[in-house]
Amino acid sequence: MGGGGNMSTPTTKAEEKKNSLQRVPISKPPFTIGDIKKAIPPHCFERSLIRSSSYLVQDLILVYVFYYIASTYIPVLPTPYQYLAWPLYWIFQGSFSTGLWVIAHECGHQSFSDYQWLNDTVGFVLHSALLTPYFSWKYSHRRHHANTNSLENDENHVPKLKTKLRWYTKLYINNPVGRLLILMFTLTAGLPLYYAINVAGKPYERFASHYDPYSPIYNDRERIQIIISDVGLIATSYVLYRVAMAQGLTWLICIYGVPVVIVNSFIVLITLLHHTHLSLPHYDSSEWSWIRGALATVDRDYGVLTKIFHNITDTHVLHHLFSNIPHYNAMEATKAIKPVLGEYYQFDGTPFYKAIWRDFECIYVEKDEGSQDQGIFWYKQN
Repeated sequence: MGGGGNMSTPTTKAEEKKNSLQRVPISKPPFTIGDIKKAIPPHCFERSLIRSSSYLVQDLILVYVFYYIASTYIPVLPTPYQYLAWPLYWIFQGSFSTGLWVIAHECGHQSFSDYQWLNDTVGFVLHSALLTPYFSWKYSHRRHHANTNSLENDENHVPKLKTKLRWYTKLYINNPVGRLLILMFTLTAGLPLYYAINVAGKPYERFASHYDPYSPIYNDRERIQIIISDVGLIATSYVLYRVAMAQGLTWLICIYGVPVVIVNSFIVLITLLHHTHLSLPHYDSSEWSWIRGALATVDRDYGVLTKIFHNITDTHVLHHLFSNIPHYNAMEATKAIKPVLGEYYQFDGTPFYKAIWRDFECIYVEKDEGSQDQGIFWYKQN
């Protein structure tokens, strides 16, 4: 789903041979954001309402088709076949619903259309339907983009320093069973806990929540929109309550609940793998700059899911540089900027199910021993 219809970001032989764990350069880039922008064809920045809407309609149709099949045919299958059919439905419905979540995310970046009111309307409806507080996420995510890989100011996926690890952390990381349980908990409950109590978010001096309009995450001008986000979630919850009363709680969990959990899991998986990698530096205030932080992320390949997720996975470096480029132009733009970025561009083709197990072991950052780069920190595997 790319700039030419179904283009995918090509991977050069040099990228394939490159050690994906080789550290990216930490010196000041020999190019500016202006140099990168000049390399991108101007049409990549153009947002087409018709084209964006076509992807939205496509995803909505697929979600409805899977819902219709599940609600009509699975309940009448013999019991043994239901045990196979339901997981298949959950995987497909969760995957395509993640595509809808990604479109709402694009709305938050104003890359869906040229009309902010339309972007926010579409994003609000889609995210609310998936139990994500749209405006709350939009503003905290904007701050993440403004402070990427800053140890003091990044808004989420902020790594811990080795000196601040709790005593039991290494115990479960070194224990495969404990590590698997914590990983599963992170994938399934991580996003709701981030919304509710800012787990894995920027440390604040007082309680922070995406549901609280007076949370320290937000300023006074944003508070009314946080309330609107809450209203959207309350409305969705009421609809779900009415559906549960009419159809039964089990039916609601099977049709809606499990796919939403899968959506949450994919979002945590995608963002975690974008920002957790042995090759990527983090900076304190003495070294951080916006372009150095924006470049310290990695593109990934999720196979067929890459297309279902509208290429959010393999164009993330570009996304942090120019978040207003729509996803259907992002592959062409990524190809255009690679020669400019050179070694500053990072791609890891490790299958995501292997990468998450490997990179989940990156539990803290620290300076290299004896390094003169005092403000630069690297992930270390335990």
